[in-house]
Amino acid sequence: MSDTAFLLVHVDSDREYLRAAGDELQTDLGVLTVPEDAESGDVLETHLGERFLVRALRGPDLFNHFERTGAPMMPRDVGLVVGHVGAQSGDRVLDAGTGTGVLAGYLGRIGADVVTYEQDPEFADVARENMRLAGVADAVDVRTGDVTEELDELTGGDGFDLLTLDTADAADVVERAPDLLVPGGYCAVYVPFVEDARDAELAARDAGLSDVETLETIQRQMQVDDRGTRPSTAGVGHTGYLLFARSG
Repeated sequence: MSDTAFLLVHVDSDREYLRAAGDELQTDLGVLTVPEDAESGDVLETHLGERFLVRALRGPDLFNHFERTGAPMMPRDVGLVVGHVGAQSGDRVLDAGTGTGVLAGYLGRIGADVVTYEQDPEFADVARENMRLAGVADAVDVRTGDVTEELDELTGGDGFDLLTLDTADAADVVERAPDLLVPGGYCAVYVPFVEDARDAELAARDAGLSDVETLETIQRQMQVDDRGTRPSTAGVGHTGYLLFARSG
């Protein structure tokens, strides 16, 4: 099957489905197969005559439509990672704690080459399928295993431009960051608890990394109505803590 991914948007409702070219869509609205030569803007019809607009895939669609194996990284946190480390096409990335694969998928679509480790075999299989649907199966190598057991082997190459971690033992990997990263390479760690953030920052300092900083990520949606405008009282503003540090 093709690795070109699309979002199928029902013309008369807000229903959306993520599919790759050649994939079949089966819903109560009917069945259709996405043509191999499908293009953004095409309108496809199910066998029941229901119309779907083919839309080019964008990063936030990964968060909205990937099959989930846990709580994926929020798009705003992905944006902070990409912005703070300057992730770009051609970067070599070592990622651990794949989970759903949202961050790995974003980085793959930027043009980075990603090696990502997931300890749970079933989660890893889901992540591989998500990478296929994202159109980045060739760019993102999902490996099953514990990255801490592979560090000696991973330090034997040319080095990574970026190290991204979303694991409970992130501090143990941060200790090895100088051996894993190229000079000037970045380390980014996402953790849900402040104790883990402290451990990661202390590990980064002890390892001699520079530009070490830890940020809490908070974002509030604004509620706009006839009465006025104020921060929404719904939803969760805090998502976690992000540590950034640089090698060399």
